[in-house]
Amino acid sequence: QEQLVESGGGSVQAGGSLRLSCIVSNYVYKCMGWFRQTPGKEREGVATIDTSSSKTIYADSVKGRFTISRDNVKNTLYLQMNSLKPEDTATYYCAADWRYTNCWRRDDDYYYWGQGTQVNVSS
Repeated sequence: QEQLVESGGGSVQAGGSLRLSCIVSNYVYKCMGWFRQTPGKEREGVATIDTSSSKTIYADSVKGRFTISRDNVKNTLYLQMNSLKPEDTATYYCAADWRYTNCWRRDDDYYYWGQGTQVNVSS
């Protein structure tokens, strides 16, 4: 059974930065991504990375502010979040899957998930 463990969430003022980490315990998955969810809303994609090509895709709302990356040695996925805004407040989840050519997909398509880490951005 795969385990994804997120860390790095917390509280920060608008304009600040946080870096989220997601340790993957077993395998190198082709598609890895970060999603986020706020109460009453559907989970939305934030950023994905195709680990075979290093191709990254971002939601329009985070382009230029967030960076997804992966450390192959540590088998860890990161999300560097800069210039944070109050609307970035959410629970952030990492996800992994091996089945797809296109990694930018609905959350339902991803097989493995972490437990989530909370990010709070105050104005």
